[in-house]
Amino acid sequence: MAAPRKYPDELRERAIRMAVDLRRDPDTKQGALRRVGEQLGINPETLRNWVQQAEVDEGHRPGVSTAEAKRIAELEREVKELRRANEILRTASAFFAGGGARPQAEVGTAVPTAVLVEYIDEHRDRFGVEPICTVLSGAGTQIAPSTYYAAKKRAPSARSVSDAATLAKIVTIHAENYGVYGIRKVHAELCRQGHLVARCTTHRLMKSVGLHGVSRAKGPRTTIPGSGPDTRPDLVQRAFTATAPDQLWVADITYCRTFAGWVYAAFVIDVFSRRVVGWQLSKNLRTDLALDALEMGLWDRARAGRDTTGLIHHSDKGVQYLAIRYTQRLADAGAVASVGSTGDSYDNALAEAFNSLFKAELIRNRGPWRSIDDLEIAVAEYIDWFNHQRLHGELGLIPPAEYEDQHYRHNPVTATVVASVPSLH
Repeated sequence: MAAPRKYPDELRERAIRMAVDLRRDPDTKQGALRRVGEQLGINPETLRNWVQQAEVDEGHRPGVSTAEAKRIAELEREVKELRRANEILRTASAFFAGGGARPQAEVGTAVPTAVLVEYIDEHRDRFGVEPICTVLSGAGTQIAPSTYYAAKKRAPSARSVSDAATLAKIVTIHAENYGVYGIRKVHAELCRQGHLVARCTTHRLMKSVGLHGVSRAKGPRTTIPGSGPDTRPDLVQRAFTATAPDQLWVADITYCRTFAGWVYAAFVIDVFSRRVVGWQLSKNLRTDLALDALEMGLWDRARAGRDTTGLIHHSDKGVQYLAIRYTQRLADAGAVASVGSTGDSYDNALAEAFNSLFKAELIRNRGPWRSIDDLEIAVAEYIDWFNHQRLHGELGLIPPAEYEDQHYRHNPVTATVVASVPSLH
């Protein structure tokens, strides 16, 4: 049978006393430690360490006494516990931080048990359950280990089950829509899909995982005014409204940064439905850029059997829109040209708003971009999504194509601009 790893205190004291007594007598000093060790069954080197420590404790030998060593060990343990408590409070503050993924402002406020359990789950392997509960309770956030273990055994509540299912749908909707939807549109899309939840629930769940809408923000000049005289009137006067499709289109050009250089994008938008009817990308700002976007819009409407005669085409005074080729194409299509004033973005505000949205939702959100080839594919996918899936706030949170379809179902024969605004002709 193996010897016990720790000697009894009584045996230790007796061995030290016998060894010290023998070492004091010159006749028995030689080999005293070996003899006492053999008699009591103690390793001589272990006994030697005991005797030396006893001499230190009595002041006969320099060194750290047993009492001092014990005190040092206690201080080291206290420091270790304080560091652990400080780390628990630091991680808890970050976990419960307001403005982040969790709604609590700081440790010490009323924190739901579910959130506390989530925090303990995440850090129990590092700190342990009992130390975490002790530190948090000392900081004013009361939770006992028994509360944690009871919560772990408890079946999930109906609300947590419902929240999990709703959150999964929210994450899917947010990802499928370029990650640009905020609370309002995510909530609207949930309702469109038949998942009826309160808007405040949508807000709470999106905040819990850090989901939010995209923000807009602004770079090279794309509007270069024409040098010649322009007598075309401003028929819109900042009133960007229409009662039917193909009454009023707005057009503008914006820019996109790629690794290969600047790329310019031209768009033509139907004011009634906010639908992008035509677009084009180019590495330069020549007339063909704007003209190709216009041609695409006219072709798209002609393919659908829509008459664009009498359409008002509104733009800024960019040189592309003053070009003879562009003006002639408008005349051939029976469209009426309208322009805003020079250097005033409000006169073409609807097109400017789309440009801002386009850059926020696609260019900055999905960039950076290598070249015009990569960007062209992405723009095609974005415009298709924008026209057929994206919920538009100005249309009652439905996509532009759906809004047009609803109009044509209720108005089989749509009045042209000639009939509705005779004063323009």
